[in-house]
Amino acid sequence: MQTLEIRTVNVVQYISPLREGGSMPGLVKADDEFTYIIKFRGAGQGKKALIAEFLGGELARAIGLKMPELVFMNLDDSFSIMEPDEEVQDLLKFSVGLNLGMHFLSSAITYDPLVSEVDAMTCSKIVMLDSLISNIDRTTKNPNILIWKKELWIIDNGASFYFHHNWDNWKNHLTRSFPMIKDHVLLEKATKLKEAAKKIQKDLSEEKVKTIIQAIPEEWLEDEQDPLNPDEKRAAYLEYMMAKLGLIDLLVKEAQDAR
Repeated sequence: MQTLEIRTVNVVQYISPLREGGSMPGLVKADDEFTYIIKFRGAGQGKKALIAEFLGGELARAIGLKMPELVFMNLDDSFSIMEPDEEVQDLLKFSVGLNLGMHFLSSAITYDPLVSEVDAMTCSKIVMLDSLISNIDRTTKNPNILIWKKELWIIDNGASFYFHHNWDNWKNHLTRSFPMIKDHVLLEKATKLKEAAKKIQKDLSEEKVKTIIQAIPEEWLEDEQDPLNPDEKRAAYLEYMMAKLGLIDLLVKEAQDAR
């Protein structure tokens, strides 16, 4: 089986918190001398948000969308000791270990549906991907899309795959559509949904999806409170994605009707 190469770096400087997000990600520098947005394992939704962020981002990349590089980031306990802000201090303390970093796009601007120009195929791909992964957080209020060097980049996929917050009934989600697509920020401009769906089906083979899922760090999947072990969770993510891809015509119709 193919493997997905994700770099691992070490945090060497905590620059500042980004307080606009509920999970309070941070701006950090790593030992490769690049700057990243770090998503913390100790934040509200914990490791599950990191898994959703990782899967959503790499699936987006696999279908040809622009997605900043994702890296695994080691954070040691020295940062919480030196941090004066108590809230940030606690977050850093509970996030020692492996976190997720996203390459920082310096001088990028937030997508504005009234100003930014984007092509219909890109919009349609994003809408269909968000339907497949049940991403509830790409709305007019919170687009989670950046314009950088005149190109559209998607960020923040952590509100996807919400079935994994309750493993006891996750199979109930396999046959569900995604009515919340009606609130998607790009829906109005997504005029090539059928074409996008065909391209996604071609790009997201079972082998490709499995390769992405296999790259999830084992420690993010470990949780004594969950009824499934890491291997069973990997199998569940794969079954979920293949079930959704099997429903893609229904998801296209749902999005078309919502337009």
